[in-house]
Amino acid sequence: MGTTTIKDIARICGVGVSTVSRAINDHPDINEETKSLILKTIKEHNYVPNNSARNLKRSESNTIAVLIKGITNAFYNSMLKVFENEIQKKKYSFLLHRVEEHEDEVDVALQLEKEKRLKGIVFLGGYFSHSEEKLKQIKVPFVLSTGGISEIIDKKSCSYVMVDDVQESYRMVDYLCKLGHKKIAIITTPPSEESIGKLRLEGYKKALRDNQLPMEEQRIRYIDNEHLDTFSMQYGYEVAKELLESDVKFTAIFAISDSVAVGACKAIFEKGKRIPEDYSIAGYDGIDITYYYQPSITTIRQPVIEMAEETIRILFDLIEDSSQREGKIFTADLVVRESTKKLGE
Repeated sequence: MGTTTIKDIARICGVGVSTVSRAINDHPDINEETKSLILKTIKEHNYVPNNSARNLKRSESNTIAVLIKGITNAFYNSMLKVFENEIQKKKYSFLLHRVEEHEDEVDVALQLEKEKRLKGIVFLGGYFSHSEEKLKQIKVPFVLSTGGISEIIDKKSCSYVMVDDVQESYRMVDYLCKLGHKKIAIITTPPSEESIGKLRLEGYKKALRDNQLPMEEQRIRYIDNEHLDTFSMQYGYEVAKELLESDVKFTAIFAISDSVAVGACKAIFEKGKRIPEDYSIAGYDGIDITYYYQPSITTIRQPVIEMAEETIRILFDLIEDSSQREGKIFTADLVVRESTKKLGE
């Protein structure tokens, strides 16, 4: 005969599993006669309650974890405020956890899930190229937000909120091409890094092709240094500095984030050059500094607040009904400012 289970005890006593659980845990909300019957049956059938499962249930928390890749990117500041407010409004705890550029965010999530007994997870940033089998290891509801999703993942199998990074970066580079720029450099992430930089680079290449411009590898710029956050101002500064010190000819730079664009501007100014008279600069994200910087920076502005609100709404819907999957792709805006100009003007 197999091991007696809690379902067996419930069937023998003619009660529900939850009633057996209340008897085991000495819960006051149970009839004494029923409780005595259940405890007697447990003893007669040598049933051993699963203490580890009981302890797990008792130690469950109401914690929502936000795992962020690229924490130095100011784009996420507004999103985090929305997350924190909405999570606390629902009487849940908010846990922010940084994921390093070279870390696997799913491995980090699985560890946190064990340690913190999470109720839900938001993956912020990054690029998901994990197998569906690996994603299925995550046992709590989760939403992929603002990051990229590889084509190997069936989007119907997960929930996500994002813009089309390929299309939006294409739009920016196409705009630079229409201004007459034929030698456009891009500051992107190294090939070894799994991030949305890959998608924005893809949009860059596609725009060059559609404008019948050669794609020169020497204008695809990055530094493969694990100590440099690839979405930071410092990264933009260091990569642009290397570009300016090389013999590579270019008239415009497309930076994969606004923070990177600001860093690139500093390198250009240190070289004694002007923006946009000598070089046009364009960023991506639409963070506040692009408006207040001098010159103000042309950028792709993502609807950050709306994306954050939608992310949290979907997550709590999943917590209520984990079988429900939902995806939303937002449209961004091309915001033209002072850092770009038509060539020859």
